[in-house]
Amino acid sequence: MTHEIVQTSAADTLPPFDSATFWRQFHHDTVMIKGVRLHFVEGGSGTPILLLPGWPQSWYAWRYVMPLLAKAGRRVIALDPRGMGDSDRPATGYEMRAAAAELHSFVKALGLTADGPVDVVCHDLGTWMGYAYAAEWSGDVKRLAVFDALLPGITPPPPAGIPSAEANVKTWQLAFNRLDDLPEILLQGREREFLSWLFRVKSIRPWTITPADLGEYVRVNAAPGATRAALSYYRQNLGPEGVAHALARAERKLAIPVLAFGAESGVGAMVLDTMRLVAADVQGGVFTDCGHYMPEEAARAVAEQIIKFMGQ
Repeated sequence: MTHEIVQTSAADTLPPFDSATFWRQFHHDTVMIKGVRLHFVEGGSGTPILLLPGWPQSWYAWRYVMPLLAKAGRRVIALDPRGMGDSDRPATGYEMRAAAAELHSFVKALGLTADGPVDVVCHDLGTWMGYAYAAEWSGDVKRLAVFDALLPGITPPPPAGIPSAEANVKTWQLAFNRLDDLPEILLQGREREFLSWLFRVKSIRPWTITPADLGEYVRVNAAPGATRAALSYYRQNLGPEGVAHALARAERKLAIPVLAFGAESGVGAMVLDTMRLVAADVQGGVFTDCGHYMPEEAARAVAEQIIKFMGQ
């Protein structure tokens, strides 16, 4: 099947984050879901749209996209899932069935489905959650958009043997993050060095993550328990039980429309191919000249694709 090519350029990036302007339109909030406090940022009015970030980020990954969606007439909610950002970091609850159930409860608590199913947009690890949510709570989700992510147990594994240098940069974290204890030992107290390296090697436009932005990501990743909590998603869902659940989930294809775009220097068309394995109505393609951090590196193009796909 063919896929769309979106030519991105410097025009798709936005000026450095202007917090004063942003916070005139958006606000922080929290909600308690079965004893777990979830943090989110909300603004705008109209039909709601829920944004889910990836690792090692937070709601903040959507800071450039959110005002564009609000301007298009949407009520925008960017969530820190459990274990991420400023949400609580309990010891358990990171398997995708639990994550999907928690999203269902969060959406109900905020009344996002009061007038019908809600639109969901995901990046990276957020795609694991958003897809599981749409699959297990099909009445909740109207449309699903995913950016530069693969699905554990669903995406075909890479060929055996030593990967190329390019493939290794893109996938090393899947094995590393599953290890018990070692990531915490190596990353504690070195969050700034680690994140600086990660954003540099996985970006085509690393300047879109400024020193101030890096500081925000360091803050949330250096918080007590942050590394353990976030990596629990990998440990829970890349093991045999998590993969078995994913395969069972995929037996029934999503009926809702799905948008899937990868980055040329990220997973590319693999995200589109993956989503076509689990959904019947999929469109999307590849952003050229773009790295993994698509909502920051090509915010305008990401917003335009979401708006075109989901409208109001």
